Amino acid sequence: MRQYELVERVTSYNENADEALLNKAYVYAMQKHGKQLRASGDPYFSHPLEVAAILTELKLDEETIAVALLHDTIEDTDATRMEIDKKFGEPIGALVEGLTKINRLELVSKKAQQGENLRRLLLAVSQDIRVLLVKLADRLHNMRTLHHMKPEKRGRIAQETMEIYAPLAGRMGMQSMRDELEELAFLHINPEAHDTITKHLKELAGKNKDLISLITTELSQKLQHNNIPALVTSRKKRPFSVSRKMEKKGVAFEQLSDIFGFRIIVENVDDCYRALGLVHTTWSFVPGRIKDYISTPKQNGYRSIHTTVIGPSSQRVELQLRTSQMHEIATYGVAAHAIYKEIGSGISNEIEAYASLRKTIEQLAHSTNPEEFLEHTKLELFLDQVFCFTPKGRIIALPHGATPIDFAYAVHTDVGNSCVGCKINGQIMPVISELQNGDEVDIIRSKYQTPPSAWETVVVTGKARSAIRRATRHAVRLQYSSLGARILERGYEKAGKIFDRPELGIALPKLGRETIDDILTDVGRGELAAIDVLRAHFPDYQEDRSNAAKPANEEGWFGLKAGAGLMFKIPGLRSRSRKDKGGAKSTIPIRGVKGDLPVRFSKSGGAVPGDKIVGILEPDEGITIFRAQSGQLRKFEGKSDRWIDVQWDIVAENKERFPATINLSAINEPGALATIANTIASHDSNIQNMVMSAKANDFTDMEIDLEVWDLNHLERIIKQLAKKPAVRRIRRSAG
Repeated sequence: MRQYELVERVTSYNENADEALLNKAYVYAMQKHGKQLRASGDPYFSHPLEVAAILTELKLDEETIAVALLHDTIEDTDATRMEIDKKFGEPIGALVEGLTKINRLELVSKKAQQGENLRRLLLAVSQDIRVLLVKLADRLHNMRTLHHMKPEKRGRIAQETMEIYAPLAGRMGMQSMRDELEELAFLHINPEAHDTITKHLKELAGKNKDLISLITTELSQKLQHNNIPALVTSRKKRPFSVSRKMEKKGVAFEQLSDIFGFRIIVENVDDCYRALGLVHTTWSFVPGRIKDYISTPKQNGYRSIHTTVIGPSSQRVELQLRTSQMHEIATYGVAAHAIYKEIGSGISNEIEAYASLRKTIEQLAHSTNPEEFLEHTKLELFLDQVFCFTPKGRIIALPHGATPIDFAYAVHTDVGNSCVGCKINGQIMPVISELQNGDEVDIIRSKYQTPPSAWETVVVTGKARSAIRRATRHAVRLQYSSLGARILERGYEKAGKIFDRPELGIALPKLGRETIDDILTDVGRGELAAIDVLRAHFPDYQEDRSNAAKPANEEGWFGLKAGAGLMFKIPGLRSRSRKDKGGAKSTIPIRGVKGDLPVRFSKSGGAVPGDKIVGILEPDEGITIFRAQSGQLRKFEGKSDRWIDVQWDIVAENKERFPATINLSAINEPGALATIANTIASHDSNIQNMVMSAKANDFTDMEIDLEVWDLNHLERIIKQLAKKPAVRRIRRSAG
């Protein structure tokens, strides 16, 4: 395309366009790119020129066209932001630099790079939507010429286009661009499927040529006879759309009945509903296949009525009814609005699709890292929607598959965090129920609720998942902070010092922490030793080395015996009480459920009620319960501030089994394994895992992980197994 042709394109839809700006940008970009070549061998300048041409098809303003011409100059030539500001003005310079920054990244992983690229793109889009329009046009031309790239790059770029750029175009209502991006990506992701479906579509179009003409003619005549001016057109599904539907419904190509669709374009909204009534009184409509996006538009501004009828020749006919204005918006989305003249004045903020995107970007900004941002964005932006209602009639748009938990977080983060139940259409339902279009959802709340971490695997919106993660991290941090405070209280008491939480601020610089809560949390996690805090707080403190050097089974600097210093409550366990100086009992009320400080049993040998047990605080892993005889405890000698005193608290009605491991040697003979398994099963036990190794021809060693009620139960099983002729020797694992 020559320089004058580009100018003529713009002036054809905007006669007041700044031709001088377009000419200057054209010449500047062509000179800067000079003799640079693309992978195809074409002059590099052909790329920004084609990007500009795509944007003229969307009838965008001359500033956006100029940005398209200049968008690679800072990144790929010696042009600078200062130079562009001087020649074209700061607004254009800012847009060009914004597009440049998106691609200038050096991160550890491709996923992190992709996430950070998307974050930068969306943040730039939230300031000026023209960034997105140029980026989409840039990606579209790159996809049109993708076959010139190396094979290993094609797949990655096509997948990124399918997962991010095509859905973004759809979110902005730019369906025509979305369709082409999806088709081009599908061609490279699965070329065999693309070619097969394309061939079937071509054959089907030939067979149904007369039927399509018949339906189009009959629809047009019916509308004309009823004085409804309308344009009736037919359309054929694209290969990717067909492939997606086949996969979603799990059917073969021949079983699809809606390969061809028809569109009725009328003058106004009243004619849409008149035409709908005429169609439904002429032909039978298919129940459940009518959707009114005029009364309830999609978030991207899309408005149409969809219905399916049994039309001429008993053929199922899929129809879309819309006005010409709706059709333009459905095709070009935000670019169909007259925003190119006043985009800098805030008019674009009033466009529903853009306002919705800006709001979503603000919610996604809470993600803590690029990978999380990428995950949340895919969840939040790129899924089809269902529309639900609050009891007061407010519409909440959610992705398909959303739950009442997602609904609660969509209303407000506090509503989600305090959700304990829900009513769907007046009936109490599980909070993991899948919501349907039109559901009225009433959230039941409690101020004592903390969202369970397991909810993260249930929800489908990025906002809900992010909020649950934050709440879980906060709850765990509070538990570690509380535990750290108790550890320090005891340590200060034994050192003859007074523990005053605010005064810990003195120690912050020496410990390299930003807040007092950081100190307490790190002590609770076991990442910071209590003695180090004491030394930082009191530089003149002299530790009693004779005590500090003693191993964990003697009194350490805390003056506490291993396993007897701190009290701890967990399900199935009871804390032992001891008197402080004031006569009050000292306990640490921490539970191992609902996102609180996690408690688990050691994988080495396990522990069962009746065993003497010890709890060990492990950094970032919570409390691990060991048998007092476990050899694993040697690793924690000299770390007495991590030893937690725990004791069983099992009620008679307990229905929970506990882990234990046994080691035995069995004779190699038919039926030996069956005998061992049957003996364990007959004594009401459960085998969780078994490892076998043949160390000799006559014997096989086995390590069996069991679940038992208590120590007596385990000993009975070991005693019965020892009586079996097939068992040579047996013992409980030392752990």
